Amino acid sequence: MTDTSIVVARPDKPAHLVLLFHGVGSSAANLVPLAELVAQARPDAMVVSVDGPHPSNLGRGREWFSVAGVTEENRPQRVALALPLFRDTIAHWQRASGLGAGQTTLIGFSQGAIMALEATQAGDQLVARVVALAGRFAEPVRRVPSGVRFHFIHGAADPVILAQFSVEAAQKLRDLGADVTVDVLPDLGHGIDMRVANLLAGYFGRDRRTP
Repeated sequence: MTDTSIVVARPDKPAHLVLLFHGVGSSAANLVPLAELVAQARPDAMVVSVDGPHPSNLGRGREWFSVAGVTEENRPQRVALALPLFRDTIAHWQRASGLGAGQTTLIGFSQGAIMALEATQAGDQLVARVVALAGRFAEPVRRVPSGVRFHFIHGAADPVILAQFSVEAAQKLRDLGADVTVDVLPDLGHGIDMRVANLLAGYFGRDRRTP
């Protein structure tokens, strides 16, 4: 685990934990603006932008697993090898915040979303919600953990991870009884814009209004 993650907000007595996970070749610093927006929308949350554990072989940034030569066939194995450390990282921040699975949200972009989604498919429940931005499951959905909500946000013009991965995953999860939303945003490529930010703020704003 790296020590370069960025704690964006840390209330004295946090009621919620939000962990953000960047894409391959990026870093914790890149998601700080989004983390700050989350902290504003949910001021009682501890908000952390988590740095990937390995230097990226793209020549910049960090990663959870290598994308060099990645295929549909070998991606699941790479993710599976990275998952124990990913789950340990979630548990580390839960201990640091004094909060558990029921108060934890993961927000992942691209590779970060892949890791966050796959973390719900293996082992005990670690989180209450996953927000996948321009992400996908490494392989088709296998299970729906009880009590976990899923939000998919994807650009319709994404050339890196096609939006259909989010749409199909959301439908499968819904068929299995999960609480799911999916938003496909016109003209958005593989990135995050203000529409994404506003959707995120809306999720946390609704949380605060829920009795």
